[in-house]
Amino acid sequence: MSSSDPPPGPPHDPSRDGAPRDIEALIEIMARLPGLGPRSARRAVLHLIKKRGTLMAPLAEAMGRVADSARTCFNCGNISTADLCPICSDEGRANGQICVVEDVADLWAMERGNAFKGRYHVLGGTLSALDDIGPEDLHIPRLVDRITTEHAGEVILALNATVDGQTTAHYIAEALDGTGVSVTSLAQGVPIGGELDYLDDGTISAALKARKAL
Repeated sequence: MSSSDPPPGPPHDPSRDGAPRDIEALIEIMARLPGLGPRSARRAVLHLIKKRGTLMAPLAEAMGRVADSARTCFNCGNISTADLCPICSDEGRANGQICVVEDVADLWAMERGNAFKGRYHVLGGTLSALDDIGPEDLHIPRLVDRITTEHAGEVILALNATVDGQTTAHYIAEALDGTGVSVTSLAQGVPIGGELDYLDDGTISAALKARKAL
């Protein structure tokens, strides 16, 4: 080796930020989570490493269990550990009401309010021209099938009070026209632009009780 050659590098393979590659890969994965950017993800990972015994190891075990057991309910779209979620398998919830929500987070928000005693239907999103999401990308046909098979008398559209949410609500109301089912939507308590997952339980309960025909 000549005097101009650089000294041999360390045996590990650090990333460009100085962190080991495995840790940097974890940071990159964490940064993809909603609400986290690269800096927040880096802080979170460093905190996990510092608390590896009391936090990181239990978190890894819990994530492994969920990765193995979590599945989507084939009937409503809820997340469960069985093919049929506890809500759909509960015959006491078969009261003829189906509450339509955008995502599973909204379903869980409704359940926290403990005001709705029927069943749910998760659309998996809302209509959006900007994101190229059309009716064929949502679980609307499945909803129409459930109205017949479950003898539904009322469909409650509990969609977020956004432009896309209201557009989707009107589309579903038109799609259900002629089925004989009553179509209602959440009323007071849900602000324009508001999302169910960020509302308190009392607001959701009031909006559900004051629902109106669409």
